[in-house]
Amino acid sequence: MSDHRPEAGSGRGGVGRGVVVWGVLALPALAADRLGMNEPRPLWQQLAGLGVLAVAVALARRWPLAAFALGAGLGLSAAPALFSVSYGPALATFALLLGLRAPRAHAAVAGLTGTGVLGAARIALTWADPVPEALVLTGTLLFGCVLPWLAGRYWRQSRALAEAGWLRAARLEDGQRHAEERARLRERARIAQDMHDSLGHELSLLALRAAALQVAPGLADGHRAAAADLRAAAADATDHLHRIIGVLREDDEPAPLAPAGESLDELVARAAESGLPVRWEDGHPAAPAPEPGGPAERLLHRTLREALTNAARHAPGAPVVVAVTGRASGTTVTVTNGAATGPGAPSAGGTGLLGLRAAVTSAGGGFEAGPHGKGFRVRAYVPAQRTGARAPAPPAPTAPFTRARRRVALGLGAAAGAGLVLVGAAFGWYAYTETHAVLAPSAYAPLRPGTPYGDLAAVLPDREAHDPPTDRAPAPPAGTDCHYYRASGELLVSVDHFRLCFDGRNRLAAKDVVPGAGRTGEAPGTRAAREETAR
Repeated sequence: MSDHRPEAGSGRGGVGRGVVVWGVLALPALAADRLGMNEPRPLWQQLAGLGVLAVAVALARRWPLAAFALGAGLGLSAAPALFSVSYGPALATFALLLGLRAPRAHAAVAGLTGTGVLGAARIALTWADPVPEALVLTGTLLFGCVLPWLAGRYWRQSRALAEAGWLRAARLEDGQRHAEERARLRERARIAQDMHDSLGHELSLLALRAAALQVAPGLADGHRAAAADLRAAAADATDHLHRIIGVLREDDEPAPLAPAGESLDELVARAAESGLPVRWEDGHPAAPAPEPGGPAERLLHRTLREALTNAARHAPGAPVVVAVTGRASGTTVTVTNGAATGPGAPSAGGTGLLGLRAAVTSAGGGFEAGPHGKGFRVRAYVPAQRTGARAPAPPAPTAPFTRARRRVALGLGAAAGAGLVLVGAAFGWYAYTETHAVLAPSAYAPLRPGTPYGDLAAVLPDREAHDPPTDRAPAPPAGTDCHYYRASGELLVSVDHFRLCFDGRNRLAAKDVVPGAGRTGEAPGTRAAREETAR
């Protein structure tokens, strides 16, 4: 769900948050130089870095890829391996914002790949010992860029899934309300249909009794006229009831009726007692319906009642024959009436037979209704209800949200594990190279200019310092080749270095002590070594 809140927050509140973020990211850049954790840089470089950080923070909301590119540029400018105490937290933060705010991953992957390519090219072109720097670059990319980017994407997906979940819950709630409303309408339609069938049948039988009373011998004219009025009133009431119920009824989804409370035999007997000339075919009673009170019996009772009602209304005086055939697969009821002997009620285009057809066919049966000879016939086949064990419900599928979270969690875990392994390997290689490039002050002090390199090889370390402080060292003597060694094995801090310069004859021409970055003086060991050299 998108709105204008982000734009609204980009006013005073957005500027204030941006200033706070810039201050947090600028703090490591200032503190690292003051604590001597970086090589000293001119003031203009520090101010330029703070300015680039400010621009990146301003671009992070609308253009997160540009902000990440600026952060990566600062890291590469400070260290070829991309890792630096000054701009490492800013790089990870911009990578997190890139995953959180960039809708697609293609541009971010391209940015991460480009950063790795640029770092590798800079290491290959400017560094004498590329192995440790390449390891540090790889670890920084995975642990300081890819992992925060994946965390941002997971955060973004979690928020999107939460919003989608709330939206789905709202839709389900609306659907539940609509379903309840439809259920109430169906219940009203069911009651209306039941009223139409039951009361319509009773009113038709009442009209039959009034007709029989009207033609009874020995009845006074006034009573005969009253019976005729009663018959007409019953017929009008039936028509009015039919029209009113027709408004409430849903034609597209007929609802099942409640059990009538009487058997087919009782229904036929009550119609005969009311004056309807109805009989069983061949004098046999109805076959017992399967599962008394079940859906099949309700449909048979409804069909027989509707057929008898139509015969009484539209074919008065016509003989009616009822036949019920019961089988294992289902039951068939047939109601046939002959030609009418008197005027019947006019047809108003009712929906009783249509509703019956829909109800029977929806139960898997068959329904026929139409003229038969000089009369009319209604036949319905209702299949037997099969009672058996329900098939086990299929297992619920795993929620797609759970699968998405699992995939993201696995991706984050793989990236974190790979990053930890590579960073651990890089740090191990860094520790190995640094500790094997240490020249003890006690070994440095006795070295005298003019000594051949072969005589000094026994006391010199296996490796040279791979990050020599050439910018802090004095200018070397002309025509010499200088070697740098660490004065102590401390890691992750700037330490003093010893410089040994050899001339063209491979003899020691000069020796110097280069203090660590940010130090006001030399360490006690190197000071003693310098004093010993001076003596």
